[in-house]
Amino acid sequence: MPLARSLSVTSLNGLPQWEDEDLPVEDLLLFEVAWEVTNKVGGIYTVIQTKAKITADEWGENYFLVGPYFEHNVKTQVEACEPPNPAIKKAMDTMKSQGCQVFFGRWLIEGSPYVLLFDIGSAAWNLDRWKGEFWNASNIGIPFHDREANDAVIFGSLTAWFLKELSCQFDDKPNIVAHFHEWQAGVGLILSRSQKLPVATIFTTHATLLGRYLCAASIDFYNNLDQFDIDKEAGERQIYHRYCMERASVHCAHVFTTVSQITAIEAEHMLKRNPDVVTPNGLNIKKFSAMHEFQNLHSMYKARIQEFIRGHFYGHLDFNLENTLFFFIAGRYEFSNKGADMFLEALSRLNFLLRVHKSDVTVVVFFIMPAKTNNFNVETLKGQAVRKQLWDTAQSVKEKFGKKLYNALLKGEIPDLNKILDRDDITIMKRAIFSTQRHSLPPVTTHNMIDDGNDPILNTIRRIGLFNNRTDRVKVIVHPEFLSSTSPLLPLDYEEFVRGCHLGVFPSYYEPWGYTPAECTVMGIPSVTTNLSGFGCFMQEHVADPAAYGIYIVDRRFRSPDESCNQLTQFLYGFCQQSRRQRIIQRNRTERLSDLLDWRYLGRYYMHARHLALSRTFPDKFEMEPCAPPKTEGFRYPRPSSVPPSPSVSQHSSPNHSEDEDEDERYDEDEEAERDRQNIKSPFSLGLLPEGKKKQHGEYRN
Repeated sequence: MPLARSLSVTSLNGLPQWEDEDLPVEDLLLFEVAWEVTNKVGGIYTVIQTKAKITADEWGENYFLVGPYFEHNVKTQVEACEPPNPAIKKAMDTMKSQGCQVFFGRWLIEGSPYVLLFDIGSAAWNLDRWKGEFWNASNIGIPFHDREANDAVIFGSLTAWFLKELSCQFDDKPNIVAHFHEWQAGVGLILSRSQKLPVATIFTTHATLLGRYLCAASIDFYNNLDQFDIDKEAGERQIYHRYCMERASVHCAHVFTTVSQITAIEAEHMLKRNPDVVTPNGLNIKKFSAMHEFQNLHSMYKARIQEFIRGHFYGHLDFNLENTLFFFIAGRYEFSNKGADMFLEALSRLNFLLRVHKSDVTVVVFFIMPAKTNNFNVETLKGQAVRKQLWDTAQSVKEKFGKKLYNALLKGEIPDLNKILDRDDITIMKRAIFSTQRHSLPPVTTHNMIDDGNDPILNTIRRIGLFNNRTDRVKVIVHPEFLSSTSPLLPLDYEEFVRGCHLGVFPSYYEPWGYTPAECTVMGIPSVTTNLSGFGCFMQEHVADPAAYGIYIVDRRFRSPDESCNQLTQFLYGFCQQSRRQRIIQRNRTERLSDLLDWRYLGRYYMHARHLALSRTFPDKFEMEPCAPPKTEGFRYPRPSSVPPSPSVSQHSSPNHSEDEDEDERYDEDEEAERDRQNIKSPFSLGLLPEGKKKQHGEYRN
């Protein structure tokens, strides 16, 4: 028997280099299987799309993504091509000869990975037979009315069939690694193991099914993790078969991973297995990187949001837009899980504090959460039309004024300002002013909501009375639709909108990771998160003083809901007390944290999971050196030296503090930035690849 090769890894530019330099590239193939490959449904799409480049750099031509075929997605995202590996082509041809449509191409995203897509509809005639085979393999029955579960059976059966056809062509090598994401892809893993295919399997859960359901039911989830009757809870929610598919996938996998420590604790109780590796979610920072232009981008997009505000609040624009802060919450419409309930309650308390202290700060809060609507609200559209009309009137009068002033100066005269505007000009301006009068309050929502009487956000707004009155210092705008640059109301993409805001607020109760605050961070926008989100726990672990870096972490795990709400209110109120200069300094610090979220660093956890799976599946060929999963000791940002120990410089005893206080701050941007760069990079000893050497999977040695 050949000597097992060591899986010791050294890091070069964040990429692994294996010890045995003689192993050919063809000796390993990686297939990553997910329902969201080329098919955007939720956050898993972001994980796979952003991770593709670092994985393609590591594996080269031997990396393949596997997903479902949807024509509308393929037409816009996939370029068809022939498989580079003849064995893959032969396996595809075998499946096609038996009536199943299989498509191959390159996904047109950064990294251009290969994709293998199965047409679920073309294979649906096999459903009953495959459900029977799945029952024989796992004793899990799938009800006929659950279309999503039935699609998962078809997709999983096709995946296992492909892996079987592929592995049958190989004798000793190449070895295959198959990484499955979430329960929709898990059937393929279960069938692969039951058929004893020579495939190293990994299963990643990004959130447990039952955890999401229980949290949505307003149950004290985290304090009762060990008290739940799992089978009973799943049965009562009519997801028992899905839960069984998820749990079977977890226990069949050679390596089980999840995305955060908080979800690892949840998985231990809900799925009865401790994750082998925690694989935090990253971002392809290059996509969001704007260097030091991000401050300029903030100003530019803030001005675009201000234009929308001028129209939305016409007739009630008695607050100073230069003293107005924009907060927002965005994501799936899960009222309790996403923390919208606590956020609204905190806004009510913030409104009270700002009014009591007679603050000149106004807060406009956006809720970007898609819900069922009929169309745009007429009053909202009218507001933008009135704003445009006023702008056109002002431009017309300005042009006439400018010509008269110009002519007078040419004659060497100082014009009589009382005569420079004639009666027609005065009449036009008066009519414009009258057009801004309105007899109703600015609308709370931008769209006509379907069944708004039962909408939880609108009902809470009615209860707390935030109706955009003149006396309110907190104004609310519900935008129940994803943002788009083609919108007639707020023509901004999501990224542009985020850059224009001052603070993202995500006080989630159930958030296995949390891409929304992560995206804020890499764009230099401070955010509020919680210690029940994977992102919040990750930041607590790696940043000594998260609030100084613009990451406010609400304690929702060890405090009562009322105490957590008060803490959130204090965070929001403290942010409102900051001066403009303090907010600029904080945005600089926030943007520097983006290195923590780069796949170049976080990709190591996925590498470790693959190494572990190979050593467990093929112990005679691969031997894992006895070491713990990758650690990030020293991978930590200290408290910025310019922040006094107590009290925080970001908060003042009076909301009307002097701008002169800012001049005394001990702040050196270059010095702080250099110290942070050393903190993020020093633990890894990152070197450079030899000149002219291409980063290929050939460096991934066993």
